[in-house]
Amino acid sequence: MDLDEFNRLPADEAHEVLRPCLDVERWIDGVVAGRPYADVESIVESARRSADPLRDEEIAQALSHHPRIGERAQGDSAEAKLSKTEQAGLGAMDGSVQERLAAGNAAYEERFDRVFLIRAAGRNPEEILSELERRMNNSDSAELAEVGEQLHQIAETRLTGIFA
Repeated sequence: MDLDEFNRLPADEAHEVLRPCLDVERWIDGVVAGRPYADVESIVESARRSADPLRDEEIAQALSHHPRIGERAQGDSAEAKLSKTEQAGLGAMDGSVQERLAAGNAAYEERFDRVFLIRAAGRNPEEILSELERRMNNSDSAELAEVGEQLHQIAETRLTGIFA
């Protein structure tokens, strides 16, 4: 879809185009309300401003669509397809990296009671493991802020992919 077509869509259809990027109503409403957009940079900037910062309940809602890092998303929803594409860039992980990632995911979930979320696009498994280890030292509030930032980065990556 190109940006001109998106600008002309009825609001309910525009909402459905954006939902796989970040399933947060306040964010979707803000991006749709900002139309028309002249270029990809302007929609990405609007997306950055809309719903920033994300509220705790919005983060929880958005996380419900994200698989554990290193695990394949299930189903054929638009979100699952995007996640599979983003994590495909991690390539085939050797056994030790996969084991460390599984152990890190489990420890993170034990500590923060949610899945570890990171923008996988453009990162290799070692970078992700390093970030997971660093973030284990965060306070609950600092980690929640990082999760919100990662959701914004994922949304921006997905938007760019849709409209580039």
